[in-house]
Amino acid sequence: MEEQITPHKAGFVNIIGKPNAGKSTLSNLLIGEQLSIITPKASSTRHRILGLINTEHSQIVLSDTPGIIEPAYKLHDSMMTAVKESIDDADVLIVLVDVTNPNFKDEQMALISKASCPIILIVNKIDLSDQKEVDAVMSNLSALIKPAETIAISALIGFHPESLIELIQKYLPTHEAFYPKDQLTDRNVRFFVSEMIREKIFHYYEQEIPYSTEVIVHDYQEGKTLDKIYAYIIVERDSQKGIIVGKMGAGIKKIGTEARKDIEKFVGKKVFLDLRVKVEPDWRKNELKLKHWGYME
Repeated sequence: MEEQITPHKAGFVNIIGKPNAGKSTLSNLLIGEQLSIITPKASSTRHRILGLINTEHSQIVLSDTPGIIEPAYKLHDSMMTAVKESIDDADVLIVLVDVTNPNFKDEQMALISKASCPIILIVNKIDLSDQKEVDAVMSNLSALIKPAETIAISALIGFHPESLIELIQKYLPTHEAFYPKDQLTDRNVRFFVSEMIREKIFHYYEQEIPYSTEVIVHDYQEGKTLDKIYAYIIVERDSQKGIIVGKMGAGIKKIGTEARKDIEKFVGKKVFLDLRVKVEPDWRKNELKLKHWGYME
């Protein structure tokens, strides 16, 4: 009797979620690592980040993308390009909604309706609702987007990533792995260092400051026991620089201290972090600067 060989499956999976729906939390839970920054503010993700979920017989390439927004800058154009490309590439599309605020805007529904792959509808935050409301939301959205599967979860309470991974695998095409099986993401250490610094800015500053800020790691010196990292915090105006730096340098010191703790956990060694603030007027509208910094790809 011939041995049955299980075919290998691999495919791209994208999550579309409203900014307040916990999209980053879900993707990080599935991957088992924090690859996307988590902040209380909307639209903090700017790049398409690929996280790899590897099993013996499958590879899930999970895209964490920016939220769907109406572009106001060249930066936003780049963010929306990343969203559209991830939907075009997707073998499975996860539509994540917050049960307490489940309505999508027209531009969000337009993108979802263009998807030609199976859709998994996930209704999140059911711990904040009751069964009647959950059923109504699932029924209404199912009529709109015609999902292949519909499930209800609480990403923060009692969520089991393995069950969702198994469900995703059901819809993956037969294919060899796209990336080495020991790889976790398509991004390098410099990228995650800049994201960890930017995450602190989103936590500590209000209004326009976080959205006017970019972080560029311009030098990374790796050592056996100590990594030396030199980074610029880019802002658009001198007044923003003053706010970031803070009185007697207290603001930038706080960012550096808290970011360094996360970076040391990430790289597994001590870190020297040098942060400086640079003013680059209207950088969000400058296509050349955006390309140089890894946008508009």
